[in-house]
Amino acid sequence: MDRRKIAPIGVFDSGVGGLTVAREIIRQLPNENIIYFGDTARVPYGSKSQDSIIRFSEQIIRFLQTKQVKAIVIACNTASALALDTVQKEFDIPILGVVVPGARAAVEATVNGKVGVAGTDATVRSQMYTKIIQKMNPEITVIEKACPLFVPLVEEGFKEHQVTREIIDYYLKSLKDTEIDTMILGCTHYPLLRSKIRTYMGEKIQIVNPAYETAMDLRDLLEMQGMANDGSAANGVCEFYVSDAAEKFNEFANSVMPFDIMSTRVIQIENY
Repeated sequence: MDRRKIAPIGVFDSGVGGLTVAREIIRQLPNENIIYFGDTARVPYGSKSQDSIIRFSEQIIRFLQTKQVKAIVIACNTASALALDTVQKEFDIPILGVVVPGARAAVEATVNGKVGVAGTDATVRSQMYTKIIQKMNPEITVIEKACPLFVPLVEEGFKEHQVTREIIDYYLKSLKDTEIDTMILGCTHYPLLRSKIRTYMGEKIQIVNPAYETAMDLRDLLEMQGMANDGSAANGVCEFYVSDAAEKFNEFANSVMPFDIMSTRVIQIENY
């Protein structure tokens, strides 16, 4: 039995948002085992400096390596935008981010060449989506919009609250008033507001969820490198770790994941 086939995939995020990526990986690659880490002690990443985000990502990758993962998905747009290049050079393990798959899907989806991106402050400041999309197709115009309150609204359970509809209007009105025909949900928390955002933006605008695209890229990578779990041995096992507040994480995760999470362990991430 090739050990690499049954080795888990490491998935990490600043908190609970990356669960939307984990959920998509479970849907598309049901045989794979997953180790998820949410950096709940240091969330949100969107307001942190690039140096901090690189350091956090390095610590988390070192932790995931102790779990013998075969590949790592940075299920966080901010860390994908600001740390991916650095950690890919630093670690001898396949590491994927969510920005490139999302950008590529938007390039393929747009008809009129005008793409909107809703993201955190750090992702928008980095202009990573604009750079990657324009590298793929210089003709495309990209309009990025920071929506910093979306993450706390999701994490505090305000998804269904009237205030969320008002904040969506406050942030996205300027994007809605442009000619974009495609919009990227440039933060892994945002798919949890997807139906509200879709209703607000209207049917004419295609919404791109990078989580799905990332799961597809991961599948291709595992197959290409002969590491895909064929299901003949230990498969479909998920473990969850956080840096703080495991109970709150569990409660939220159970509302997002397709199964109940029995336990989440807290680890001292600063030790890695």
